[in-house]
Amino acid sequence: MAEVSDASGTKTLRRDAGIIGLLFASTTSIVGSGWLFGAFHASKIAGPLSIWSWVAGAIIIMLIALCFAELAALFPRSGALVHMSHASHGDGMGRIWSWMLFLAYVPVPAVESEAIVTYANNYLPYFLQPGGEGLLSTTGFITCAAILGIMALLNLMTVRWLLNVNSTVTWWKLFVPLLTVVVLLAASTHWNVMSADPNGYKATGIFTALPAAGIIFSYLGFRTAIDLGGESAHPGRNIPLAVIGSVLLAAILYILLQVAFLYALAPADLAHGWAHLSYTGQMGPFAGLAATLGLGWMATLLYIDAYVSPGGTGLMYVTGGSRILFAIGEMEAGPRALTKLNRNRVPWVAIVIMWVVGAVFLLPFPAWQQMVNYITSITVLTYGLGPVALLVLRQSMPDLARQFRLKGAGVIAPAAFICSNWVIYWTGFRTNAFLFAIVAIGFVLYAVHHHFVARKPASEFGWPHIAWLLPWFGGMLVLSWLSDIGHGLGVLDFGWGVACVAIWSLLVLAMALRTALPAQDTARMMGLIDATV
Repeated sequence: MAEVSDASGTKTLRRDAGIIGLLFASTTSIVGSGWLFGAFHASKIAGPLSIWSWVAGAIIIMLIALCFAELAALFPRSGALVHMSHASHGDGMGRIWSWMLFLAYVPVPAVESEAIVTYANNYLPYFLQPGGEGLLSTTGFITCAAILGIMALLNLMTVRWLLNVNSTVTWWKLFVPLLTVVVLLAASTHWNVMSADPNGYKATGIFTALPAAGIIFSYLGFRTAIDLGGESAHPGRNIPLAVIGSVLLAAILYILLQVAFLYALAPADLAHGWAHLSYTGQMGPFAGLAATLGLGWMATLLYIDAYVSPGGTGLMYVTGGSRILFAIGEMEAGPRALTKLNRNRVPWVAIVIMWVVGAVFLLPFPAWQQMVNYITSITVLTYGLGPVALLVLRQSMPDLARQFRLKGAGVIAPAAFICSNWVIYWTGFRTNAFLFAIVAIGFVLYAVHHHFVARKPASEFGWPHIAWLLPWFGGMLVLSWLSDIGHGLGVLDFGWGVACVAIWSLLVLAMALRTALPAQDTARMMGLIDATV
């Protein structure tokens, strides 16, 4: 695209992203460090039923993705997730959600850089502290910060060049896992792993493995195509196809990998049961299996991919997160400086912030495992607004032209909202207590700034439209506290907990619809959003 200015001469983002570029952007965001160890951790929790964990994860994420597919076509803007929250419940919700989205995006490049140095520690034992807990050393921290810097520098290129680089990486990221599936199935003895240690796992493990094994984390990257909506020439067609297509591709890949992992196991690997499954090499279960089967070349290839896959995912999350910050600046939920573009028409200030804050996130979470649960919970929490926004816009603007209209939205959107809350619930009380504490602190700081620092009237805060957040977050925290997952009290067993979360989700959804913006205010907000780039 030759022109990069609007009719008034204002500089805008380049619209160079086509369907393949968007599809591969989401796919490479999904296929990151998760595939390298997700099958191992899922097997420890759910045994051979772990195959169904990946199926369940795909269904849950697809329900959520379908909601966002319609919304993304309505908001073909970079950082569209920010705009959706403004349109459904006003500026107050938009500002709160904007920064929650940022807190969900910014740690992902950091956790991917941790994955890279964790694998590299097998050959260069300088990046992790002794003791086997995977904690970064000072050298490891500096190296992770440098890797984040490289991701940021690559993001300063034009989006067309960036997506071309990403497309090459994506072909690699699809080829290596598929080759792993074929080679492991061909080399394994196909022993009857399904009957091994039948008392070592429970059916409930199918669901508790979703957050604990990083399964939901492994699917989260579909939103990158939405974040690049302002840089697509045909967003109404390209974004829904990219969002849905990336989830389908990832689901097929992950399920095949889980099957291959299970059938590559030997009886000796399960001598002490599923819960004590181990492998050769640190954080490299597939490489360990390949080495056990005498496939040294495959193990080497997997260690190379351990740098490429996390690196590609981190690269695209810097891209997506910077577009979230760009939208925050556009909607005045943050400084206007966030919208500053370089000569390649990319938001350079936002990219720099992603680098700096990402490096800071390495301090409280100095190990891969410590960051994954947090990322899963806060990301799924932010996803929960998608089904709500979809139903709000169907309610307030039923005649709005929709380039992609989701059939059965009245059923799919509530189901997606329930599933989002289930994943949060299955993450466990310890993680959720930390998550909602962070959210509460952020909310209080924002309220104090609005009322006492900026001295703006309470009417502009949007209390009537955000009040439903308190019963949502508070109710989920109480239910998590009563659960038998993650150091809860154990009052609710698995079945009752799932039922209570579903009922509470429907009640919260009803409150959210009742407190949404009036139709005329939503129309006005949509007009303001249309004026953004």
